[in-house]
This record gives sequence, C-alpha cells and structure tokens, in this order.
Amino acid sequence: MTGIRSFTPREIVGELDRYIVGQNKAKRAVAVALRNRWRRQAVPAELRDEISPKNILMIGPTGVGKTEIARRLAKLANAPFVKVEASKFTEVGYVGRDVEGMVRDLVEHAIQLVRAEELASVEVRAKEAAEERLVQLLAHRDLPPSPQQPRPGFGFMLQPPPPMQSVPESKLAEIRQQLRKGLLDAEEVELDVAEQSSPLMQIFGGSGNEDMEVKLGDMLGQMPGFKGRTKRRKVNVVEAQKLLEQEEAHKLLDMDGVQREAVRRTEQAGIVFLDEIDKIAGRQGQGSGGPDVSREGVQRDLLPIVEGSTISTKYGPVKTDHVLFIAAGAFHVAKVSDLIPELQGRFPIRVELEPLLEADLVRILSEPKNALTKQYQALFATEGVEIEWTRDAIEALARYAAMANERTENIGARRLHTILEALLEDLSFRAPEMGPTKLLIDGAMVDKTLAPIAGNEDLAKYVL
Repeated sequence: MTGIRSFTPREIVGELDRYIVGQNKAKRAVAVALRNRWRRQAVPAELRDEISPKNILMIGPTGVGKTEIARRLAKLANAPFVKVEASKFTEVGYVGRDVEGMVRDLVEHAIQLVRAEELASVEVRAKEAAEERLVQLLAHRDLPPSPQQPRPGFGFMLQPPPPMQSVPESKLAEIRQQLRKGLLDAEEVELDVAEQSSPLMQIFGGSGNEDMEVKLGDMLGQMPGFKGRTKRRKVNVVEAQKLLEQEEAHKLLDMDGVQREAVRRTEQAGIVFLDEIDKIAGRQGQGSGGPDVSREGVQRDLLPIVEGSTISTKYGPVKTDHVLFIAAGAFHVAKVSDLIPELQGRFPIRVELEPLLEADLVRILSEPKNALTKQYQALFATEGVEIEWTRDAIEALARYAAMANERTENIGARRLHTILEALLEDLSFRAPEMGPTKLLIDGAMVDKTLAPIAGNEDLAKYVL
C-alpha cells in the first residue's frame, strides 16, 4: 500500500502552476500544509499524535481557483478528497444534511483509491488467470455438457459446477496461441455473469433508503455460501476476457486490507474542502432569530469534526484529528469574524485570493496544461477539424470575458466557458460535416461573432 507522497513545497507549487494561474499565496499555503503531513510522519511516535494539521481558510470571489487548488493538491498527494458545500447543511430547516456524511464520503473515496491501486497491482496475475479460464471455455464449447443437479434455494446455485472434461494440452496450447493473436475475437462463449441485484435487494430496493440497501447488500454478501445471483450470457471473446479479468482481479483482492488502508489513509491524509463557508456565517447587527439560528447551528455541528472526533462508518470508526480541512468563501456580505470564534480558531491559516484581471484570463487560456483552448483543439480533432488559435484571438476572448464579468456577476475564469461556447457554437454544430480541414481562429473572427452579442446589453446578459 502506498503512503503520503513526499514533495517539497517548491515542487508542489511548480506542479500546481501547470494547471492554475497566479494565486501564489494560496499555492504556498497548501504546499506547506501538504509538506507538514510528510514531516509529521517522520517525527517520533510519541509526538506524532500531538501535531494537528493547520487548516486553511481561502477568501476570494468565485472562479479564481479555490476549488481547483484543493482538488489538484489532493490528486498530487494521492489523498482521499471530498468537496462539500457548507450551505447544503441548512437546506432542510434547522436540521440540514448530516455533517458527518462528509467523513463517510471521504472514506468511500479512499476505498476507491486504494482499491484501484490494488487492482493495478494484481492486473498481470488476473490477466493470466482469465486467459486460462477462457482457453478452457473455448476448448470445452463443443463437448457434450456434464449433467448437474443444482439444489434449489432462492434461485441460487448452491453447489459448484462439475469438473470439466480433460482436453489435451496440445489443443489448449493451440487455442491459447490463437487467442493471443486475436484470431478468436469474434467467437462466442457462454459465461455466468453476476447480476447487479439479488431478489431480496429488488424487494427492498427503491425504498429511497440507500443506507439500508447498502447494509443489506453487505450483510448478504457475508453470509456463508451466498454467491449472489448469476445469469448465463453469450458474449464474444473480447468481452468475455474483460469480464473474466475483472472477476479474477476481485478474487485476488484482500478487501479487508483495502478497507484498513483506506481508513488509515482517510485519517492520516484525507482532505475535506468546505466551500461556501461564508454562507453559514451570521450577520452582525441582526437578531438571534431567523436563519442565523440555523447558520450557527451548522457551525457548531461542524466544529467537533474539524476539531477532531470519531465518526462511525460502515468500515469502522474514523478519527478526523488529522484530516486537513480547507474552507473557502467569497465573504462579500459576511466577514470571517462573523463565524463563531471556536470555528475561526480552527482555521489558523488565512489566504486571500486575488480577483482575475484581463491579463490573468489571457494566461488561463494559453498557459495551463488543461487550458480551455487546448481542450477544444482536442475535441474538434476527433471530427478531423484542426483548429489553431492566434494570440490576438486569445486576447480578444479574455477581453470579452473581463467585460462580461464587469457588467454582470463576476464569476472569474468560469466566464471563459460561456464565451468559448458562444464563439464555437456554430462550428461545433457543423464540425461532423466539414471533413478533415484546418481552421485558423483569429481576433477578427472573435470580434465578428461576439461583438454583436456584447453590444446588445439585453442579449449579453443572457448569452455571455
């Protein structure tokens, strides 16, 4: 099982620079926080539990990179990550969504991460085992079936199938060679494929209680002799190989070990991104009644989780003492001081993100590895349309985006998605009919398409 990846703060900032323009203060803050996790693992054991993470509060308008910084950080560290909106906890009156659910979601993400790593580690053995099973299936296709007498019981096969008749090794070797060369890809075999739900799950399913369905599935899966319901399907060799590889890989998985490592990684490396935390802040000068009761109640529910508590999950108790919490909010109306003092104290690192200027939007369109201009180039290339962006086209796009942000709500870099869709809508529609072609997008084309929209304030309000 892998642990926390060790990067220096400079390396972390350099990696974040590949995807996020500017915001150096925030990048440095999260880089130090991540490095401190590695440092903590290296200190003596008696002091390790005493070192708590320095949670971060990002302050800045929407669309400037707060979420992306946290998400990229988690990916870089190969850490469990979950994003939650603090305002969701107030949607149902004074109760809201269960705040402990964020920790359960974090464990689920950790399970997916660790499971994917373990599946990759057994991939070679799974492929070998699947190939051998497929060779046997192909070799026995034309042999007469052996009689079998299944015992009844809820529609499940409660006894193993009879052993296959022996086939000469020379015959198996010949089939194996043909299989590897792809000569048998069009052939069909019959497989027993596990169904997604059992009869009992179908009875209780659709009740709206997902927790009950999950727990029931876990309980049935742990019953001795319960293998689940299977359905015989006829599939081609290519699909059969994939299905058998998946089945063999899951046989090789140590799910108990996966769950233990997932819980450990959640506790030691988990990152929770609390967005819109300003929406649960109280308002100075207002009375104690009304929605502020709900807001303060949510803060007090969040407090023990951020401070460090033990949450019950389906994989066992999970401690949040060393989970890193990164909170973010625009704080246009509320102030950080409007949060309850106890919660303020749990976010000792404060970083303010800068609003994006026109020059920043130019860089966002051209510099990052995943820049929107590069994404659209890749999308149109699938239709045989090769597009090229000129510098003045990128500058024009940034200008119109900055103009729209000034006139209406400032949504930062998210405005670029709207601008590009408005520019390329007609081309996206016609691309499949254009055939292989090259297209240069320059500033004149951008102005020709967007100037009429931007010039009409009523239209710009809805389109841009």
